[in-house]
Amino acid sequence: MFLRFAAALAATCIALPLWAAEMGDDGLYKEPWMRDTFKDLREDLAEANAEGKRLVLFVEQRGCIYCHQMHEEVFSDAEVSDYIADNFYVVQINLHGDTEVTDFDGESLPEKAAAQKWRVLFTPNIVFLPEEVPEDATATEAAVAVKRYELDNGEDFQRYHARRIQERADGATD
Repeated sequence: MFLRFAAALAATCIALPLWAAEMGDDGLYKEPWMRDTFKDLREDLAEANAEGKRLVLFVEQRGCIYCHQMHEEVFSDAEVSDYIADNFYVVQINLHGDTEVTDFDGESLPEKAAAQKWRVLFTPNIVFLPEEVPEDATATEAAVAVKRYELDNGEDFQRYHARRIQERADGATD
C-alpha cells in the first residue's frame, strides 16, 4: 500500500511544473518581488526612490488569462524575475478590488475606482512611474509608460467595440 502511495506521489510531483506562481486569497498571482503596501502611492514612490528603484503598478484581475500567462511563462524566467526584483518596486492593484488606494493627487478611493479613474479596462496593465510626480497628477497622468488600449480619437478599446456592435445592430454594414 505504501509503495503504491509513494509511486502515485512521485508521479504527481513529476507531472507538476517546476515553478508555479502563488495564488493569493484575492485570486491574483503573487510574486516574491511584489510589495504589500498601504497603497499610498506617494509613500510607495518615496520608498522606491530610497531603494534606487522605479515604482511600477501592476493592475490585474482574477481569472485574467493574460495575467496567468505572464506569471507562468514570463515571470518564471529567473532572468526576468531577477531583473524586476533588482530594478522595480512593484505594487499590485486589483482591477475589481476594494482596498483603499491614495493616488498621487491625494484622492483616496477603492482599487476598482482608482482603476476606473485611470481608465484601466484590460489586464494586465502595467504603469511605470517617474522618480518625481507633480502634486496634482494622477498615476496615469504622471506615468512615463503605460499600455493603453485607446484609439487616436481618445475612444478606448472597449467603448469602440460596444459602439461598433450597436451600429451593426442598428443596420450599419461598413
